[in-house]
Amino acid sequence: MGTEPTMFCRALPAMSLTELESIAGLLTRTDRKYVVPVGVVAALLEAPPVDWSALEIAGRREFRYDSTYFDTDDLVSYRGAAHRRRSRFKVRTRTYVDSGACLLEVKTKTQRGRTVKVRSPHDPARPQHLDPEDREFVEAQLGVRGVAVGLVPGLGTEYVRSTIVDRADRSRLTIDQRFVIRAPGSERREFSELVIVETKSIGPVTTADRWLWRHGHRPVRISKYCVGMALVHPELPANRWRRVIQRHFVADHGPPALARVA
Repeated sequence: MGTEPTMFCRALPAMSLTELESIAGLLTRTDRKYVVPVGVVAALLEAPPVDWSALEIAGRREFRYDSTYFDTDDLVSYRGAAHRRRSRFKVRTRTYVDSGACLLEVKTKTQRGRTVKVRSPHDPARPQHLDPEDREFVEAQLGVRGVAVGLVPGLGTEYVRSTIVDRADRSRLTIDQRFVIRAPGSERREFSELVIVETKSIGPVTTADRWLWRHGHRPVRISKYCVGMALVHPELPANRWRRVIQRHFVADHGPPALARVA
């Protein structure tokens, strides 16, 4: 994955995974996402609040993630997001590269805009495969019969994540750097000059949100899966992500001729 990631969280107190899950599990939450240069994150963490702690596991604070997203041949998951359908969802396997663990995740949106994520253990040796039990799990979460049987592996993403917890309001801040997309028949693309920051809370604006707003950074519409698909397949409808793609993702790879939603 190229050069070593920036170690943003070295100065913060450590927090274990068990403590993080007890304080800020947040499987149902409000997300706000930002795409910023590396230097913005460094400035955010120059004088962090005293209540912030960094996730640390086995002495590590930067963790490699590798995800495979599943969709149907007609891209019902992607198109649901592109057209802002109420029943939109994402299905992926997420491999925690440093530990070797793997989870199958189903993410859905509530009518109030909150993200609900449900997870199940998955075979780390087969991250691009869904067996019958996996498909039953997916259908149980979606509440719709017949969708899971058509899911096939598509886009892959890689990045390095650091996670910060604010003990005061039980919110979470994730910092994803060295973002990579890969897809069959397409060149591997790495975006090393930007960072995807996400705040996760039960609803209220977080300390990190307020800091980013004061410094001119507003939340953006971004989905790693959907942005990656729009970059690899510029013929797809991409109105929702057009601005963020043109502003942040085309400098090194040239602007895709993004299609508009009909």
